[in-house]
Amino acid sequence: MNTVVSRFIIHTLTPPYGRNFTGVHVHVASSSRHRRFVTVAYSEDNKESMVVVGGGAAGIYGAIRAKTLAPNLNVVVIEKAKPLAKVKISGGGRCNVTNGHCVDNKILAEKYPRGSKEFRGSFFNTHGPGDTMSWFSDLGVKLKTEEDGRVFPVSDNSSTIIDCLLNEARRRGVTLQTGKSVTSASTSADGKFIVKIEKRTIDYLDFIEADYLLMASGSSQQGYNLAKQLGHSIIEPVPSLFTFKIDDIQLTELAGITFSKVKAIIKLESLQKNIPELTQIGPMLITHWGLSGPVILRLSAWGARDLFSSSYKGTLLVDFSPDHNSEDLKSLLSQHKKKFPKQKVVGSYPTELGIMKRFWKYLLNREGIDEDILWASISNNSLMSIAALLKQCSFLVKGKGQFKDEFVTAGGVPLSEISLKTMESRIRPRLFFAGEVLNVDGITGGFNFQNAWSGGYIAGTSIGKMAATSAPAILTEHAV
Repeated sequence: MNTVVSRFIIHTLTPPYGRNFTGVHVHVASSSRHRRFVTVAYSEDNKESMVVVGGGAAGIYGAIRAKTLAPNLNVVVIEKAKPLAKVKISGGGRCNVTNGHCVDNKILAEKYPRGSKEFRGSFFNTHGPGDTMSWFSDLGVKLKTEEDGRVFPVSDNSSTIIDCLLNEARRRGVTLQTGKSVTSASTSADGKFIVKIEKRTIDYLDFIEADYLLMASGSSQQGYNLAKQLGHSIIEPVPSLFTFKIDDIQLTELAGITFSKVKAIIKLESLQKNIPELTQIGPMLITHWGLSGPVILRLSAWGARDLFSSSYKGTLLVDFSPDHNSEDLKSLLSQHKKKFPKQKVVGSYPTELGIMKRFWKYLLNREGIDEDILWASISNNSLMSIAALLKQCSFLVKGKGQFKDEFVTAGGVPLSEISLKTMESRIRPRLFFAGEVLNVDGITGGFNFQNAWSGGYIAGTSIGKMAATSAPAILTEHAV
């Protein structure tokens, strides 16, 4: 279909571009029923500009940092949906800001299945959990650290964090555009970025010229496509941080039961070698579809690619008494038998096992032990089989569920293609990355947000310093 230019207007753009942009507004039409508006935006006062793709934690944090160091830099954040959407739902709506228990950065790096080796260097030294907590505290957000290290606002409301970030972005002069998607990015002959933006609701195109481009698009396919357009490769993304669906109706009837400490091992037919990280210790929860809790989520993160390759099918071995060996358990059960011979097995068991009555009944049923027999009548072989089941209880994993608080992926732009000291691309100058668009993911507990804060801060610092020291550039208009 051929189009013709029906209007050509030079005008000053009002926000969302900001006061320092002008543009060429071209209305092209092939008929009276189909119109398309195109805007080419560029800086009228020769100030440099920065476009941030993605209004999540990394993008907003990076934009604020860049604008703080370079107040004259024009900073525009493009977000296709609502800004800081993940922040809103994180931690059950409380926002798990970071983790306060990892003072040693090398230990902190070990919380990242993808990124553990690379993060042992300068990444968290530049901006770690303590720096993140100080940043929010300095802006009036009161934080608390819970027993497991997770950090939340005292308000227990993610809106506290969202309001802080958006208010600071507004105060610094960061411009936020929502309801728009960046659909392509290229570079001009003079090295600037030409970013194509489309609105979701109407047939409308914007072309923005930028001196700096920060990709903070999360795990969206849009971001991966843009990275490839600019010369980067993509490690195919697969889900991380998910629960396990278990093929056991009797187990799922116990939904809501928690275990404070179990040892869990995932066994996969496709995986012959032993991977230490596929054995985890921690709390576990029975759900309506299977098993969840920190120990399961950590297994899903470390085994993300292997579980994907196995179609999320395997065998989960759970030790419900990791602090007791088999002989200890046999002794506890034998002592209980001697102490309570006239009590029914189903209604009495050693408290040292640390399990709930409904789960004790489940174990008896799995072993085929009559609930109504007395402890005096239970055989030593039955006691041995219960002890063995407590130490190694197998569950058939038949699929993955979803962890509602965090949807995280393993995959993205390889860390080898960027400099973690600056977050700048090794392939394209003045192109930066931060957050989940990179092949980085952490276990649950605030570590994924810390990756976003750290990466955004480093990228923003790099851009801000470059913009603050660079001479004003003469920007040119680009034809549509």
